[in-house]
Amino acid sequence: MKVEQTKIEGLLILHPTVFGDDRGWFMESFNQQRFANALQELGLDVPEFVQDNHSLSQKGVLRGLHFQKEPYAQGKLVRVVQGKAWDVAVDMRKGSKTYGQWVGVELSAENKNMFWIPAGFAHGFIALEDNTQFLYKATNYYNKESEDAIVWNDPTLAIEWPLDGVDEVLVSDKDKIASPFFKKQI
Repeated sequence: MKVEQTKIEGLLILHPTVFGDDRGWFMESFNQQRFANALQELGLDVPEFVQDNHSLSQKGVLRGLHFQKEPYAQGKLVRVVQGKAWDVAVDMRKGSKTYGQWVGVELSAENKNMFWIPAGFAHGFIALEDNTQFLYKATNYYNKESEDAIVWNDPTLAIEWPLDGVDEVLVSDKDKIASPFFKKQI
C-alpha cells in the first residue's frame, strides 16, 4: 500500500497494491496492521473501526456534506467498488490552520484508491457513473441527534465539483436545506 499525503494534514489517499494477471486481480482491501503502521509513521492517531456502510448511487447523485458532532464524530475510510465518484472532505476542526479548506479525490472501481478522512471533517461525494457503489468504514456509530450537514454548493467553500457530463445534481431533501459553512464547526 502506498500512502499519499494531501494538502491537509491527516487526509490521506491510499493506493493499494494490486496483483493482476490474465485471470484477473487480487488486493487486500483493508489490513489493520498496515493501515496502523502507515498512520503511526506519519505521527497520526490510529482509529478503531466500528461500523461499515455501503451505498448505491446513480450518476449525478450528490451525498453530503455530512458530519457528526462530538461525542459521535466519525472518521471514515472510503472507497468505490463499482463505478466512479468524486469524494470531498472539508476541514471543520476548531483551531485548525486549514479550517474551511477542502480536498477532492476521484475514487473508482478502476483505480481502487481509498480516502482516509479523520474525525473533524465534513464529507460528501458525487457519483460520476450510474450504479456507483461506495463503501465506508466508520470510527464511530451513527447517531441521528449528532448528524449535521453543510450545503454542498456553499459559495464560501467554492468546492470545484466535476459537473461536466452530469445532467442534473440530485440531492436529498435534507441536504437541500443544509446550513451554510460559516455557521459550522466541530
